Amino acid sequence: MCTVIVSVEPEAGTPVLLAGVRDEFVTRPWMSPDRHWPAYSELIGGRDLEAGGTWLAADPAGRRVAALLNGDGVAAPAARRHSRGELPLLAAAAGEFPALDLSWYDPFHLVLGGLDGVRLWSWDGRSLTEEKLPEGVHVIVNTGWDRDESQPRTAWFRPRFARAARPGWTTGGSPERFWGEWLDPASGAGVPWDDPRALIMRRRLPDGRVFASLSVTLVAVAEQGLRYDFCPQPDDPATWHEIDTSWGAPADRVRRRRG
Repeated sequence: MCTVIVSVEPEAGTPVLLAGVRDEFVTRPWMSPDRHWPAYSELIGGRDLEAGGTWLAADPAGRRVAALLNGDGVAAPAARRHSRGELPLLAAAAGEFPALDLSWYDPFHLVLGGLDGVRLWSWDGRSLTEEKLPEGVHVIVNTGWDRDESQPRTAWFRPRFARAARPGWTTGGSPERFWGEWLDPASGAGVPWDDPRALIMRRRLPDGRVFASLSVTLVAVAEQGLRYDFCPQPDDPATWHEIDTSWGAPADRVRRRRG
């Protein structure tokens, strides 16, 4: 996942809103969000079929969401490297940063949001930092919390999310009804894939592989519950749908997208 947008407003009916865009090679297989992990039966997220973990995990009962971004820094030794995809599961389940030997992991940024606010941990292979995000709209990218809007997508999209009317809590209803003005920027706001500002991107590398935005997630956290919406085809906003956060939802089919 290459971009996470978080809105924090403690006194609002939905104090935490999160939009997450996952960028990955299109040939990497994955499954749509569900309760895929018996050891974490309370958690819902999309499952990466190569490493078994996830890029985003939500705990509807605990009203928590955790999202992972790859970071820059010193890689872990190959002989003992663990998948970073287990980190959102551990954080969402515990509601805090897990006690781990971080030397097992390549650099990352881990976002954890709940009714108590939003925290960001960044590991560069040598040291770990922790920050609590203040009230407002924030953008996290692979270089970390982009506070100075150095990235073109941050400079263009952060004000648009900030201006969009904040969704209030409602039960059920379509993504359009719940998310309102948030749905357009989360769907890329019509910015072309090859534009430096693009939130939804697609690139063919010199070796022929295609790296692209494979999905977009929207999560709202409120006292009343957790709302989870998912777009499995970012090039088609009509594919937005609500994820069933009740127990017993059937597993979705494996999606493979090839360039």
